[in-house]
This record gives sequence, C-alpha cells and structure tokens, in this order.
Amino acid sequence: MNKILLVIQREYVTRVLKKSFWVSSLLAPVLITAIYAIPIWLAMKDKEQKQIAIFDQSHLLKSADLQDKELVFTFTNIPEQAYKTQFAKAGYDAFVSIPVDVLANPKGVHIYSSKNIGLTLKESVERLIQNKVRQELMYKAGISEKVYEDTQVDIDSETITVSENGGETSSSSAGAMILAGIMGLILYVTLLLYGSQVMNGVIEEKSSRIIEVIISSVKPYQLMLGKIIGVGLVGLTQFVLWIVLTIGLTQVTGKIYASKTKAIAQMSQMEHGKAADDMAKAMQDSPMGEVTKVLESTNIPLILVAFLFYFFVGYLLYSSLFAAIGSAVESATEAQQFTFIVMIPIIVSFLMAQYTMQDPDSTIAFWASMIPFTSPINMMVRLPYGVPMWELALSMGLLVFGFLACSWISARIYRVGILMYGKKATWKELSKWLFYKG
Repeated sequence: MNKILLVIQREYVTRVLKKSFWVSSLLAPVLITAIYAIPIWLAMKDKEQKQIAIFDQSHLLKSADLQDKELVFTFTNIPEQAYKTQFAKAGYDAFVSIPVDVLANPKGVHIYSSKNIGLTLKESVERLIQNKVRQELMYKAGISEKVYEDTQVDIDSETITVSENGGETSSSSAGAMILAGIMGLILYVTLLLYGSQVMNGVIEEKSSRIIEVIISSVKPYQLMLGKIIGVGLVGLTQFVLWIVLTIGLTQVTGKIYASKTKAIAQMSQMEHGKAADDMAKAMQDSPMGEVTKVLESTNIPLILVAFLFYFFVGYLLYSSLFAAIGSAVESATEAQQFTFIVMIPIIVSFLMAQYTMQDPDSTIAFWASMIPFTSPINMMVRLPYGVPMWELALSMGLLVFGFLACSWISARIYRVGILMYGKKATWKELSKWLFYKG
C-alpha cells in the first residue's frame, strides 16, 4: 500500500507543479465566464445605426412605420433601376425597393447592398414592412388591429416540481436539458483527456526504459493503479479549481451586469412603459435564467457528489484500459488501432445522452445509465430530471464493479506489456497475455 501511495504522490506532484496545469486551471474559468458574459455585454452595448434608403412605390409606409433604434430610413423618389447603383456612394448601407403591388406580391421587395448584409439587418427591414402590410390587409378585411392583437395568445406554462410531502418548486425543462448537456459534455471530454494522459505517460516511461527501473521495486499492478489514481486526483483538483473560480467569476460578473441592466430597465420604463417588464421576462427566459430555475429545484449537493463520483470512477475504468494499451505499444502511432476500440463506448454514450435528454425515463435511458461503460455520462444527464435513489445506487455499484473487472483485465496485460519490446502487439497477443502465469 505504501508503494502505491508513493506512485500516487509522484504522479500527482509532478503534474500539479507543471505550469501547463495552472495555466489551464486558471484560464478555463475565465473562458467559461467570457462565454456567458460577452453575449450579454454585446447585447447591452449600443449598436451602430445603419442608414437605409427606401423607395416605396406602394406609398403604404410612413415615417412613423419605420421606427427602429438600429436603422435610420430615408425615403427617395429615384427609381429602383437608377438608384441601385448609386445608393452606396450616397452613404447608405442598403437600398430597399417596395413594389406597387406589395399587398398581393410581398415577395417583390428587394434589398440592395454593396456586400452581403447581416441577417439581423435583413430581418429588421422585413419585420417593419411585414407589420405594415399585415395591418393594411387586416384593415381591408374589416379586422381591427386591436382584435388581431387580442387573438395572438402566447401560452407560456410554468413547470412545477412536486415533492412527496407536497412541496412545490418552480422548475424548467429547458434548463434541465442545458444543465444535463453541460455535465455530459464535460464528462465526455475529460474521460478522453485524462485517460489519454495515462496512456501517453505509460508509453513515455516504456520507450525511455524508465519503467524497467521502477518495476524493480514496485509490482506492475501497484504501478498501474498508482499512476491511474494519481492522474485522477489531478483531474479532481482541476475540477475543484474550475468550479470554485467559475462560480466566483460568474457571481462577480452577474452583480456587475445586474446594476447595469437595472438602470437600462428603469430608463426604458420611463420611455416605453412595458420595456422593463419585457426585459425582466427576457432575462428570466434566457438560458442562464432557465438553468437557475433548475438549480433552485435540484439537490445541488447530490449533483456535485454524483458528478465527482462518476468522473473519478468512470475515469478509473477507462484509464485502466488506456494504461493497458500504453503498456502494449511503444509509440502513440501504434496505439491508435487500440484506442479507437476504447473510445467507441465513450462516443456511443455521448450519442445516447442526446436521446436521454429528450426522454430521461425511457428504457434506453435507464440501461444507458446502468451499463458501466455508458453510465458516467448518461446518469449525469438524467440526474437534473430526477432519478430514484435505488437507480442511482445500483448504477454506482455496477460502475465500481465494472472498474474492478476492467482493472483486473488491464493489470494482466500491463504486467506483460511493459517489458515487451521490438514486437507489435496484436489482439491475439493481448488475449494470450491475459492467461500468462507469474
């Protein structure tokens, strides 16, 4: 046991003291926060106004119909054929031509520009014209605008989680899917990342012949187990740093933006009346708002404990297989024929997670969260939706059993492979190594 601890200490300390570890540990939370904060900052920032020339042959539009904070419209009487080559020289970003029969031919609207215009600009112009055309068509049909607005009912139901004792908590299906997708993606990436680190470490020690010196005082199984656990603890350390730093940065960013959005909402309230309510609803319906609802109705300690368990034990299972591959080859190139086989279950589990998010209580989702090779990702995807404790306990037990079985098989290959040189390993050779004695 002391020898295993020494190997764990060596693997852990040598990796944690590397500059690359601290750079990735500190940079990742900053990038995650930036992904969350930059879109909000861009949305809050005033955009540059676009100058649009408009030639309206239908004479339906008035200046009051073309109010947009990002677009400035100027009417022109110059015909379409003559002005479509001159508008850019006049300083306009686009030129819009509306046909005489726009009510019968709404597709006859043309938008000219000197280069491809952005989708937002195109949709804004279309929306303004579309609203006026719809208003005119309703007027001719004898339907008032108020009647039309009253019929535009938007069903926005509230999902509520009810506990066994009758307690009710607001929840969100979209938020649960977002949270499940994030956790599934993190596990998918990290299982491949840290598993390959173990394999590359074994290949490096074997090719440099350091392994021959090490196993003179440590049994192969002890070396393999110590290396796997050591790298796994490095991953856990990095996860803890990511979680703490990300939460801290997002809290600071949230407070900064909260004051700014509140000020903008107050100004909009004075100017437009309903703007503050619309902004509050938009913030609530945003992806971060949906995830917040899920976090409020979810057992966060259980999620964190389960996440760390499935990461660590799932990592142990796959890294034992990667370690066996590393011992059987002498270079990363030779390892490719074997790593693909080990990667298939990880890829399949990630693909199955897409289905699990859609229907977390289905039979496929249940078995995907029970089979040791697919349970780390799929059970974590199911947890935000709610999973019975007996299913969670059974899944954890099967995963531990799967790790023990895989580590036994890998150890049988590892003890022979680390001393094999000059011969390319095949699947037939690996199967023979399992039954070697001594």
